[in-house]
Amino acid sequence: MNTDDIIIRCLNCGTKNRIPKDRFKEHPVCGRCHATLDDMIIRCLSCGTKNRMPENRLNAHPLCGRCGAPLVVDSSLHAPVEVTDSTFLGEVLTSSRSVLVDCWAPWCNPCRTLAPILEEFAAKYGGGVKIAKMNVDENPLTAQQFEVRNIPTMLLFRKGKLVNTLVGLLPKEEIERHLLSIMETS
Repeated sequence: MNTDDIIIRCLNCGTKNRIPKDRFKEHPVCGRCHATLDDMIIRCLSCGTKNRMPENRLNAHPLCGRCGAPLVVDSSLHAPVEVTDSTFLGEVLTSSRSVLVDCWAPWCNPCRTLAPILEEFAAKYGGGVKIAKMNVDENPLTAQQFEVRNIPTMLLFRKGKLVNTLVGLLPKEEIERHLLSIMETS
């Protein structure tokens, strides 16, 4: 075997295909069933369906073939995004997705309790809603603009508009209910 060869398993029939590196960009096909080898399988986070997706369509905001939910193809969607006074407009107000902004501070114990819950929601609903975190001590302008007086405070945005404010450490189920409500109507 040449060390410059790449082995790719066909997603259609399971055959291992040896592709020379210099021919890899030519969109190789399986030697057995002739299926293209640049397809990927993406599992829908909503219904669990496995969706076959050509690599060149990954940036086209693909939807699940069964339930129509957005397919998460970017691993950065699975984690909360840090926002600041300078990035708030681009990350939250002009986002194509609904956004939950967690207003927190490092010295706040309830904020530290809330953090893993929101990380779980980011992983679970990454394609449908963006979870953002904003340190209010470091970003006082945005905190003042949205009248954040207590922490933790969660600001829920749909299409760039503030639709709900949740103050305090709420039960996980209640936060999830509010999160789903901004996702369903976005």
